[in-house]
Amino acid sequence: QVRLVESGGGLVQPGGSLRLSCVASGNVFAIKAADWYRQAPGKERELVASISVRSELTYGESVKGRFTMFRDSNTNTVSLQMNSLKPEDTAVYLCHAQIVTTQFATSDYWGQGTQVTVSS
Repeated sequence: QVRLVESGGGLVQPGGSLRLSCVASGNVFAIKAADWYRQAPGKERELVASISVRSELTYGESVKGRFTMFRDSNTNTVSLQMNSLKPEDTAVYLCHAQIVTTQFATSDYWGQGTQVTVSS
């Protein structure tokens, strides 16, 4: 069994920073690829950042230059460093990953989400 657990969300003032983490645990051999999405009330789910199997990074237009995604293969963790936060960044942030299990099967998994609120 595989679990994805996000952490690091919270309340921050505009211009501040947060770092989100998503840890894959259980029968995990490797994180093949991963994404961070966010969903604000009344809005569609938005792709924020992605890392491919070849470690290629892509970012949504609204976060380019402010957010950076990392992958740590040693700890099966993906992180999202968020700088210069704006009120419009307020949302639930969700981690999605393609994971190779110890049985060498590949499946998609989602975390439960972590709330980020940017407000003064």
